[in-house]
Amino acid sequence: MDRELYIPRSWTCDPDRCRAAGLGEDTVFATKPELARTMIERFLDAGHHVGWITGDEVYGGNPKLRTALQERGIGYVLAVACSAEVSTGAGKFRVDALAAKLPKRAWQKLSAGHGAKGHRFYDWAVIDLAAPGLSHHQLLIRRNRATGELAYYRCFSPRLVPLTELVQVAGSRWRVEETFQSEKGLAGLDKHQVRRYPSWTRWVTLAMLAHAFLAVVRADEHARRPGPAGLIPLSCNEIQRLFITLVVQPVHDAAHRLGWSDWRRRHQARARTSHYQRQAAAQT
Repeated sequence: MDRELYIPRSWTCDPDRCRAAGLGEDTVFATKPELARTMIERFLDAGHHVGWITGDEVYGGNPKLRTALQERGIGYVLAVACSAEVSTGAGKFRVDALAAKLPKRAWQKLSAGHGAKGHRFYDWAVIDLAAPGLSHHQLLIRRNRATGELAYYRCFSPRLVPLTELVQVAGSRWRVEETFQSEKGLAGLDKHQVRRYPSWTRWVTLAMLAHAFLAVVRADEHARRPGPAGLIPLSCNEIQRLFITLVVQPVHDAAHRLGWSDWRRRHQARARTSHYQRQAAAQT
């Protein structure tokens, strides 16, 4: 939806360097959470609406960002480090110390979403935190069922929400990472070789537009023309491949190319079904 370039302090403290790179005279240093806050506020001020914000420890550990979201009434599920401290009715504790106090009955097995090889099952627990007013502050804890590794999230919501909703929001962060990788692989988001800020802005904007085209076509195909039962739905990767084959570099044997597309999607559908069946058998 938006983009900002992180500019290190060594640049912002050197006006000549900034000027040579095409940066404005008013360029000042901003941390990544500050850049995120700028983009979020710009998004909301434009009249858009969003129910939740999620991010990794860089953003979860920034109190100014969390406060800004709370003032906007926007719920968040933000990862924090194990050393982060939170306030409870019994005082202030490190999040890993709170997790160690949880009884076995506090944990629930829930899926954080669909993955390439089945559901992403983890054990989850939630602890209510002390906070003024009617808002709800919670600590969400995720435990890897195989390794026991823990991850922690600070959560806020204007209303009381069930654990399942917090888990869904936490799991949605994988889609953010997948989108970054998709934009790099399909639209060249990280392939720019530029040395000036205006050129970087144009390149990133064009890459985002190209990926948005793929995402919109995919969503339209899924909604209006769902594929046969034996094929997975069209992905951005497959749409890009077909677009290049049929539009950018058209070939005479289009039916052959479309046949290969069907074969790939049929193979992927069988692989996905196999993964899910294997996972289900392991759970029984």
